[in-house]
Amino acid sequence: MKRFEIFFGVIKIPLDFLMTILGFLVAYKLRLITQPVEGFFQPIDFTVLPTVKEYLAFSIYAALALLVVFAVGNMYSLKRYMSLSKEIRNSLMLVFVWVALIIMYFFFARAFPFSRLAIIYSWGFTFLFIIFGRGIIRIIQRAILKLGIGKRRLIFVGNNRIASELFKELSANPHFKILGAIGNANTKSKLPLLGGINQLEYILKKSHVDEVIQTESNFTETQNEDILELCDLHHINYRFVPDLIDVRKTNINVEVMGSIPVISLKPTPLDGWGKVIKRATDILGSAIGLIILSPIFLATAISIKIDSKGPVFFTKLDDGSPVKRIGKHGKPFKFYKFRSMHPDTDRLRYTKLAENNTRKDGPLIKIKNDPRITSFGRFLRKYSIDELPQLWNVLKGDLSLVGPRPHLPEEVSKYKNFHRFVLTIKPGITGLAQINGRSDLDFEQEVKLDRYYIENWSVLLDIKTIIKTLGVIFREYEE
Repeated sequence: MKRFEIFFGVIKIPLDFLMTILGFLVAYKLRLITQPVEGFFQPIDFTVLPTVKEYLAFSIYAALALLVVFAVGNMYSLKRYMSLSKEIRNSLMLVFVWVALIIMYFFFARAFPFSRLAIIYSWGFTFLFIIFGRGIIRIIQRAILKLGIGKRRLIFVGNNRIASELFKELSANPHFKILGAIGNANTKSKLPLLGGINQLEYILKKSHVDEVIQTESNFTETQNEDILELCDLHHINYRFVPDLIDVRKTNINVEVMGSIPVISLKPTPLDGWGKVIKRATDILGSAIGLIILSPIFLATAISIKIDSKGPVFFTKLDDGSPVKRIGKHGKPFKFYKFRSMHPDTDRLRYTKLAENNTRKDGPLIKIKNDPRITSFGRFLRKYSIDELPQLWNVLKGDLSLVGPRPHLPEEVSKYKNFHRFVLTIKPGITGLAQINGRSDLDFEQEVKLDRYYIENWSVLLDIKTIIKTLGVIFREYEE
């Protein structure tokens, strides 16, 4: 999912919050200057009139309640585009539910508001201001989309009637830029023909495609699998018309475009709100970890200096270049660790030491009884203390607390295509491989665990992984 889409989805939350408080304040002021309807609304009893400060405090709680109601009502979904008319209808209904909950609260609390008319004003102004705020967001969003920023670049795999109908439906949607179709020539189709199915990978790279919709099933089983693998490899959202292909049926989302049902295959729940929640958790967790573990950082730094000559952190290679690991989408980043080896010995791993590699099944190198490691370094590695500086990588946004472990550029260069699926998300300090065998696992088993994590992510899974990681470290300590 594009950052453009996430930003304009997330910004609705603080905007709705502010618009709700504004609605309450305007209702409060208006109630003070308007006359009540005789026989229905009573005059204001100034002896129970709340101060502006008290009313503002109440409006904050009410605004938070509205956010919860809107969230339950799917008004903050980042995975679908909602028309303005539907957004107005849903907002009206949910604001009504919200007011009903407020009235219910006052009924059971027996603390009735100073004016029923103020509640009606609050309901009306909140609804109007929320729609106004969301309308402004739409205007800004459309203006940016007209400049070509944030559009999803889409191609159809299949040049048939269904592709033509979807083309008509999506051409009016400013969120998409339709590049054309891949398939056989079709004189009845108005879609530009980009090439044949054998040119798919070249077209995906050249055209910087964000989304693929497959509308034909008359490809071989191998070709269909290749389409999925290429979309995974290049981090492209894949969708297809149902009842065409027998593919993986987990993590699917069904939506209707015009009269045609279309199924999306979601490579990971870590999209949309999942991405936002995970990043917020990473920032909070890494910040707390850096603060709490600061005494250990200090003690470790002093011990490294006493044990051997050289820097405290392992941040530069023998040639002076920064230590890099490969992150999300294959992008390298600067990697931080406590130094656990003697200085200027990193490149020795590719000499005769490589003969002692215990992981010959894949691209990774793990040297048994590595002579480059210092005596204190063995202690650091045994209890994973050398990994603690990576909390700074998490805070910066290079790493996540939980995810596939990041590997060296030369190791990633040896990946097969299907291995590159692990680059779909940010790597992590710990992951399923670290709590299920650590370096004893062969590379293929590690990839399978990482793929399972990516396809089945949840906050609960992250919490369990972190707790089990601590359990593994404590078991090492007991031994």
